[in-house]
Parts: sequence; structure tokens; C-alpha cells
Amino acid sequence: MKKLAMLCMAAAVLVMAGCVSQQKYDESQQRNAELEAQYKQLNDSMSSEISSKNMSISRMQDAIKVSLNDQLLFPSGGWEMSAGAKSSIAKVAAILAPHQKNKVIVNGYTDSTPIGPELASKGVTTNQILSQKRADDVMNYMISQGVNPSMVSAHGYGESNPVASNDTAEGKAQNRRVELTIAAPASH
Repeated sequence: MKKLAMLCMAAAVLVMAGCVSQQKYDESQQRNAELEAQYKQLNDSMSSEISSKNMSISRMQDAIKVSLNDQLLFPSGGWEMSAGAKSSIAKVAAILAPHQKNKVIVNGYTDSTPIGPELASKGVTTNQILSQKRADDVMNYMISQGVNPSMVSAHGYGESNPVASNDTAEGKAQNRRVELTIAAPASH
């Protein structure tokens, strides 16, 4: 009898552990609805950048990923954003900043081309450093446009995580990018 009671109690604990409270479910649905609204707003306001293939926006399970190619953002071999890039990033910031609840992670990437002497003379000796400087520039500009500094971070990944082959000019161009990940806060 004691074994049966222990077994029933263990089963009850397992069943309860697998359940999600209505509150947690509702919070999850709310976060999803907020992300979906931001996704739609980003797609609507960034339509010219998307149609010109300078930007892509994709919806993930608990996040939105905005990919910006280097031609929109930076001059070749540089890390300071162009005026066009600032205009596009300002549009993104205007959507995110007013009621910001989501963290923004700015990830910078490069192709596999080695750093040349001009960049090396400026202290940029690796693709990882270049990608970090680019990610930092985007992050700092977003902050200047009202994005909460405690809700944004920047990471440079250099030539790691390519999305295309570095054997062609087209592939290299795809690998030179900055990705913004807008992530829903974790449930409590």
C-alpha cells in the first residue's frame, strides 16, 4: 500500500511539473503577440530596404531577426555607418524604443578576406575586431536614437557563422552582415 501511495505521489508530481499555469501561458501569448506586432511594423516600415535586398526580416519562435547587408551599412573596409544605414537603423530604433520590452542583440560578421594593411594600421588586425567595431557602431547609433542602453548588446563574430560560401564574391557579400535579434524577455 505504501508503494502504491509513493507511486501515485510521484506520478502527481510529474504531471504537475509538465503543466503550465494559465498565467505563464497568458504571458507567453502576450509576448508572442507583441513580437508579432513588432515584426509586422518592421516589415511595413522597412519595405524599401527589403525590396532592394539590403535587409531581410524573419520571425523566429521567440525573436525577430533583422539582417542588414554590408552595402547598406558600411563602406568597404570601414566600420562607421553610412548616412543611408543611419536612416534605416533610425527607423528600426523608432519602432523598438518607445515601449521597449525586448532585448536587442547586435551581431557583426565578416567574410573570410584577411585584413589589409590600411585597416591594420588603424588597429584592426582581425576580422573579429572589425566585426565587433561594426556591431558596436550599430549598437551605439541605436542608443543615440532612443534604444535603452541596458537592453542592447553587441558581439563581433568575424568570419565565423557564414551564411554562404566565401569562394564567390556573392557569397562573401552575404557573409558581410550585421544581424539584429530582437528577443522576447524570458518568462518568470
